[in-house]
Amino acid sequence: MRAGPGQMLAGRYRLTDRPAALSALAVDERTGDVVRLRALELPALLTGGREPDDPVPEQGDQLVRRVAVVGSAAPRHPRLLQGAGAFVEGELLWTVEERPAGVPLAELAAAGPLPPYRVAELAADLAGALRALHEAGLAHGNLTTESVLVCEDGAALLGGLLAGVAQEALAEELGGPGGRRRYEVRATLAGPVAERWPLDGGPAGDCWALGVLVHRLVTGRSPYPEGGVPELVTAVRDGRREPSAACGPLGPLVERLLQPDPARRPTAVEVRQELAALLAGAPEPVGEERAARALELRPEGPVVPAPRRRRPRGSVTAERPPEEEGPGRDRRPLIPPALLGPVLVGGVFLLLVLGMTAVVMFAG
Repeated sequence: MRAGPGQMLAGRYRLTDRPAALSALAVDERTGDVVRLRALELPALLTGGREPDDPVPEQGDQLVRRVAVVGSAAPRHPRLLQGAGAFVEGELLWTVEERPAGVPLAELAAAGPLPPYRVAELAADLAGALRALHEAGLAHGNLTTESVLVCEDGAALLGGLLAGVAQEALAEELGGPGGRRRYEVRATLAGPVAERWPLDGGPAGDCWALGVLVHRLVTGRSPYPEGGVPELVTAVRDGRREPSAACGPLGPLVERLLQPDPARRPTAVEVRQELAALLAGAPEPVGEERAARALELRPEGPVVPAPRRRRPRGSVTAERPPEEEGPGRDRRPLIPPALLGPVLVGGVFLLLVLGMTAVVMFAG
C-alpha cells in the first residue's frame, strides 16, 4: 500500500497514521472529522494493469456505486457508525466511515474473556444497531470484533457495513453470483472468521453472527473451529461447535441464536428485549475500593485476604468501626499491646497493697 501520514486521498482525506492491515485513520479536510479508511485490493482483472494515474476502470466505478447505494440507504442510529461512501485510488478500493474516540472491540477481546454481563451490554447495543438496519431492509453481513468500536462511555458502535458490502461485491464481480469461484474469492477476503460464515444471509444470518460474537467474547474463543475456511464451513454446516453452556447466563440466548433453522432464531428486537431483562436482574457490581481492601490477587497464586491497612495516627476516615463491620471481622483490642506489660505490673502491685491493708485491718 503506497500511502503514509500526510498523504491526501481522493482530494480530501489526509492520512494521520501509516496504514496497517489495509486500514488507516484520516482527517476529512472538508469537514474536519476523523474517519476510518478501509482498503480492498483490486486484482488486475479490475485495474487492467493500469498506472495509478489512469482513469478508474468501469468495474471500479460499479463497485463504488454499489457501496454508495447501501451507504445512502443505511439509517441513522446512535449505535451505528455512519459510512461516507467509497472511492478507488491506485489499485485500492477505499471505504470511508466515521471514527469517534474509542477502542476497537478486537483489542478488548484480545486481552481475554469479558464478564458475561458486560458482554450483554455490548450485545444489546449491537442488537439495537442490527434492528435499525433490518427495519431499513438491509443486512449487515460483517459483524466481527473488527467492525465494532467501544466508545469512551462504554457503548458499542457497529461499523464495517460498507467494507462488508465492498467485499461481497468484489467476490461477486470476480466469481459470479454463486458457485465455487465466488466461494474461493470470498474465502480469501473474509478468512476463517466464524461470524462471516452463516448458513444463510439476511437478518437471520446477522443474528447468528451475533451469537457467535457473544460466545467469543465470553469464552475467549469461537464456538466453531477456525483452522481454515473449509474446516470452518464444514463445522457450521454439521452443527459441530462448543456447547453454549460455556457462556454462563448468556448460554440460553446463544443456543437459540446458533440454531441451524433461521426460523427458530430470535430477531434483533427479541434479542435486545431478552438482554434488557437479563441486565435488569444482574447482580450489583462490587465497589473497586471495597474489593481492593477485601482481596489481594497474587500472580500465579490463590486469592488471599489482604492485610489490614493501618491508619496514620490522628487521621479521620469514613470507614465503619470494626464493631459495625459484621461477624468474622477482627475487633480492636481493648488494651493496646504496647501498654499490656505496664498494666499487668500495676495490677499485681495493687493486689499486694490491698492484701497488706486487709492483714493490718484484721490484726488491729
